[in-house]
Amino acid sequence: MCTLEKRGNLFILTLTGEDRHLFNPDLISSLLKLLSQVKAQATCGSALITQAQGKFFSYGFDLDWAQAAGSEQGAVKRLQQMADLFKPVIATLLSLPMPTIAAITGHAVAAGFTLALSHDYLIMREDRGILWMPEVDIALTLPDYINALFKEMIGDASVRRDLLLRGLKMKGDEAEKRGVVKAAYDGEAEVREASVCLAENLGKRKWHGEVYAEIRKGLYPQLSAILGLSHKVYAIARL
Repeated sequence: MCTLEKRGNLFILTLTGEDRHLFNPDLISSLLKLLSQVKAQATCGSALITQAQGKFFSYGFDLDWAQAAGSEQGAVKRLQQMADLFKPVIATLLSLPMPTIAAITGHAVAAGFTLALSHDYLIMREDRGILWMPEVDIALTLPDYINALFKEMIGDASVRRDLLLRGLKMKGDEAEKRGVVKAAYDGEAEVREASVCLAENLGKRKWHGEVYAEIRKGLYPQLSAILGLSHKVYAIARL
């Protein structure tokens, strides 16, 4: 379902296979386990890239698994279960002691978009793939932590409106123009190359990981509070 590769100080987390990478309890558990490994093995100069194989970065929560509960009440319960299980994934990403990059080479939809947006930098394809929050179209509300994530990660209220209240399918060139992603490139190879280059350059700065994580949490106070992340103060001088 997902793999973790370490190249020097660079961690590469990959959602494997040619499917839609739907987040059900099994995939969420696997993802969280690997992120925990990244956090435990972090050193000065580490960086993380999250990527996916195939046409999709991720199409979000596994709605088929939810509906397989056999009743509306059961489906709602399973949706809530996935939302609750996914929350620690976002919390772990926000508290990772290193720069993080999402290499988006395919569709990032709903919780898949949320996963990508939880990284410090998003790099996307121009020629294929979309960012899409379809909840308004399929009559699903958003958990409080996802609302907070979009509010604090995307500063432009008109962009948030278009994504969340219009269900806009945003391609790479528009996402770059409107500040949702750092950059968009022509193809998959270019996205992966740019992501590695950025990760390596950031890693060369040799930032203190815990300080980096605390500054990040402080940058997004509402989201950190909802995720239950405490904020520590470090006094470390490096001259």
